[in-house]
Amino acid sequence: MTFSIAGFCRKTGQFGAAISSSSICVASRCLFTSPRHGVVLTQNVTNPALGQLGVQLLAEGHDAKDVLARLCEHEPYPEWRQLLVLDGNGKSATHSGRETLGIHAVHEGQGYVVGGNMLADAGVARAMGRAFESHSGELAERLLAAMDAGHEAGGEMGPVHSAGLEVTDQASWPVVDLRVDWHEAPLTELRMLWERYLPQRDDYVCRAAEPDQSPSYGVPGDER
Repeated sequence: MTFSIAGFCRKTGQFGAAISSSSICVASRCLFTSPRHGVVLTQNVTNPALGQLGVQLLAEGHDAKDVLARLCEHEPYPEWRQLLVLDGNGKSATHSGRETLGIHAVHEGQGYVVGGNMLADAGVARAMGRAFESHSGELAERLLAAMDAGHEAGGEMGPVHSAGLEVTDQASWPVVDLRVDWHEAPLTELRMLWERYLPQRDDYVCRAAEPDQSPSYGVPGDER
């Protein structure tokens, strides 16, 4: 009941992912990133523990194929899981167990991986990949463009209600972590959040790393 994409930007070193589902709070259970090391998406009948273990393995230096193999070995019910892994070199690996729901598909490309289940059409994953490849600019923008393309290609079989976007950079925490946990048009709402957040993102990064150089909050008497 989900479609998603993980991507890597070689120019900036950013990793990120975007996801949408008919289920509530999809990003909190399915999307896991490790700054400078990669992304794990765990979906279908979801086990969030696989995402936690996957990013730990990525941080230890394992590549995507090794991480995927270890996750499938660790998981007692791999036939119910759909997993996407993108490692620190932009290489990917995928698993769709035999119990993956409805029409399901994955699509792997240079620096990205797409996957979904309960899709309206198997071509959704390819449409998302083409959109990611054809768009330029911020990694977050490319991820959102891919999600829009997937939705326009049919997306999930039913209406989606939640979505999320997460991007990591040089900080030890995600510099973008935006979620729409329940909405009638979650992808539209997610893009609105991104457009509101983007002008302030670097300010928040600066406040964490160099508070004495950070921009003012607009408090009277604060000239920073």
